[in-house]
Amino acid sequence: MINLALDWQQASGAAAGLATASLTLRATRRPLLAKISTATLESGLVLGLFALWQVVGSLSVLGPDGAVSRARWIWQFEREVRLPSETWLQRLFLPHPLLVQFFNLYYDVLHFPVLIACMIWLFVWHRGDYGRWRTTLVAFTGLCLIVQLIPVAPPRMLASTGMVDTAVVYHQSVYANVAGFDADQLSAMPSVHVGWAILVAIAIVGTLRSRWRWLAVTYPVMTTFAVVVTANHFWLDGIVAAVILAGVLGAQALVRRLWRPRSRPALRLVADDDAEGLRQHWRSDRELSRTDDRAIQRVFVDHQAERGAPQVGVLHGDLAQVDPGEFGTGKPALRQRRAAEVDVAQHTVIEGDVGQP
Repeated sequence: MINLALDWQQASGAAAGLATASLTLRATRRPLLAKISTATLESGLVLGLFALWQVVGSLSVLGPDGAVSRARWIWQFEREVRLPSETWLQRLFLPHPLLVQFFNLYYDVLHFPVLIACMIWLFVWHRGDYGRWRTTLVAFTGLCLIVQLIPVAPPRMLASTGMVDTAVVYHQSVYANVAGFDADQLSAMPSVHVGWAILVAIAIVGTLRSRWRWLAVTYPVMTTFAVVVTANHFWLDGIVAAVILAGVLGAQALVRRLWRPRSRPALRLVADDDAEGLRQHWRSDRELSRTDDRAIQRVFVDHQAERGAPQVGVLHGDLAQVDPGEFGTGKPALRQRRAAEVDVAQHTVIEGDVGQP
């Protein structure tokens, strides 16, 4: 089988090359090349994170001797709490070779390209959300790597489970040494595959507004099936990954709440004839419509400018009708966060007041 995954040397080399290219492009001081350098640097960061994951997978702080005993403890714990048997699930698929081979291939090559595609999509189309999800990815992966320093064998190495190493059976193994205890194979806890899949699904569901966004939930479900059917992970490996990811997301939310002032003006003037300026404003302040549905968006008017050019135009169909009287009384026009911008005589000021319920 062709191994489509990068090893840590290739990934680190590519990351270093991208970082160098980014610095070179940035040194030109040309706006277009500067934008390309940002994308190049972000790609290098993700590849560097992948290389680190590959390296840590070959390390351990306790050695491989206790890996099987820890896997046995996980298996017994799952039975005590009455989680479904991984062996039972695998035996449902074993009579169907094509499905098993599909899951082998899925486990081998799909997780990292999907993650990269998601990060590129966020960077290009949802720049305002990208930084937050990049931080989530780095923090989650880093915590998982720390946990993986304690070696845990996958269920396919535990004879008492009765599970089959499907990758060996169909000659699809990604490991060079399939008979021995390669340290790369002893990083089963937690399952980074499952954690990344959950992260991708949450990012898509949290960013998009279409009802079709919920189809992204099938990705972590399929990934969980793949890692269990191929006997690479226990249920608990995926559960721990989900708990770590939830902890990272919770910590990020707490930090934002503690460090964000009660009323953050972030005032900005947007001219109605400046389409590019409005587009950049919408990208940079996208959190006004996506971070907290309970917050309120305020639209204020420069009254002196209003007297000079009193015309008001609604730029988005989702915005509720604004009573013109609100612009003459000096009172802010309150609209829910999902409302779009209103341009008032080229002098609209948007203020996100996150302190309001």
